[in-house]
Amino acid sequence: MARLRDFGVNPGRLPTGPDNAITDVPGVKVGHTTLISGSGKLVEGEGPVRTGVTAVVPHGGNIFREKVAAAVHSINGFGKVMGFEQIRERGTLETPVVLTSNLSVARAGDALLTYMLRQNPDVALTTGTVNCVIGECNDAVLNDARGHHIQPEHVRHAIDSASDGPVEEGNVGAGTGTTCYQFKGGIGTASREVMDSAFTVGALVQTNHGKREELMVMGVPVGMALHEDYLPQTSPGSIMIVLATDAPFAPHQLERLAKRAVFGLARTGAIASDQSGDFVIAFSTSNRQLHYPDEVIQTMPRFADDGRSIDEFFLAVVECVEEAILNSLLAAQTMTGRDNRTVYALPHDRLRDLLRQYGRL
Repeated sequence: MARLRDFGVNPGRLPTGPDNAITDVPGVKVGHTTLISGSGKLVEGEGPVRTGVTAVVPHGGNIFREKVAAAVHSINGFGKVMGFEQIRERGTLETPVVLTSNLSVARAGDALLTYMLRQNPDVALTTGTVNCVIGECNDAVLNDARGHHIQPEHVRHAIDSASDGPVEEGNVGAGTGTTCYQFKGGIGTASREVMDSAFTVGALVQTNHGKREELMVMGVPVGMALHEDYLPQTSPGSIMIVLATDAPFAPHQLERLAKRAVFGLARTGAIASDQSGDFVIAFSTSNRQLHYPDEVIQTMPRFADDGRSIDEFFLAVVECVEEAILNSLLAAQTMTGRDNRTVYALPHDRLRDLLRQYGRL
């Protein structure tokens, strides 16, 4: 599995965490379920199947009982995400974030709901309901997207198998069948340490966006140089961006972080096209909010709205998102899916030549 830094470049000014992944934020875990089966002509309900589920788990406890501060931002709203309105209203996340295929949002949501109900037998009996959060990208270029292949056990496995440490990238989980700038895309991640390594910011993306000519790698017009090469019959899609930090941010501050994700996206050339669903979910693992608080009035640390300090977090978000997107491209491998459609991986040798030509190596 290749990553951007394997090319000998240093994309950004801030240092990375140990694994350069969202899991560098203490407590955050990531798990995947990858579904690949069948080949040849599409037979609805049978395949070929090129899809999956990715789960981002904010901490190892009961997330419903120990909610985390959160915010969401819609860069372009052509999508089918679930659970955003309650986050906007209450400023908390109370389930894992589950990413999957566009037409599987309802099935994944029902599976996550079942998971949360089993974990919390008081829900809808002696307390309120639970807000399940699902994100998506359309993987129909390669996948039998109408086939209802995502099952409850796939969502459960992604959550239960979630771990810290290095994160598998490319053609895995929710990124199994997705494309990016008309190359093969998928899952990518990156992290940055801020304030002399006092805090960490991490990003995980599910890439499925962009036209070929838009692609930029560290300012190099890679897409224009490879405009006619390895070009499949695909159209721009979407991107899901998940941000995490251990800094004690309030929801309004997390919303400010989420809004900066668009600058990292733009650095790779994206324009958030008309039918692109581009969404950001940001959460902080600090200052958990108890579902059953001991006291009505609570005292907890909060990050000051200090311009110089928070600017460093904004930079961390931009650098994380940019590098995570490029990692998703470089980790992905050529894949053939339904009706023998092939989406090619970004050719590493050509990229290396272009980076050298433009003085990046």
